Amino acid sequence: MKESMTLVIATSNKGKTAEIKDLLKGFPVDIKNLNDFGPIPPLKEEGNTFDENAYQKASFAARILGLPALSDDSGLLVEALDGAPGIHSARYAGENATDEQRYLKLLDEMQGTSNRNAAFECAISIAVPTGPALTYEARCQGLITERPAGSNGFGYDPIFFYPPLNKTFAELTREEKSRVSHRGKAFAELKDEFDKVLIWIRQNMPVQEIKHG
Repeated sequence: MKESMTLVIATSNKGKTAEIKDLLKGFPVDIKNLNDFGPIPPLKEEGNTFDENAYQKASFAARILGLPALSDDSGLLVEALDGAPGIHSARYAGENATDEQRYLKLLDEMQGTSNRNAAFECAISIAVPTGPALTYEARCQGLITERPAGSNGFGYDPIFFYPPLNKTFAELTREEKSRVSHRGKAFAELKDEFDKVLIWIRQNMPVQEIKHG
């Protein structure tokens, strides 16, 4: 068995960390998140794309902590709103708005709009302290509903209808959603190549900075 390598998920979100731990089970990695370290300076997301934001978060955490770090950035792009809320998905109804306030604002803006086409996009970045990073991206097409349905998931899931399963994301189980969602597909791609990713990290990390599990 290879020695275990520490990989930091650049988030404090327990749910997201648990999902990623579950996904990378069986690989020689010790997954930690930002809560496992002392306070680190806040990062302002200033990218214009999910890819840039994911890289900024992963690279920032890697440099501050001296460890390889993974981050994902994702959001909803609505055709009739010219791609909004896009990279502003989490702040669409203001800084401290709830998920419900965000999706109700979006439904409000979509009133009377016949074009309901939308897509979720996700970018994953894995960075090392010296700067280089790997990126994985995926998207999932769907439609914006007229009203919310379902109580699973989070964010815009209650108003994102996925035609192949005839349900909103909030009506899917976690397993169903992971199979078809933007994040699920991006992580599946990462998982398929994770052995190569580990080799890449080892090649790009100074030897003394690879932590033993």
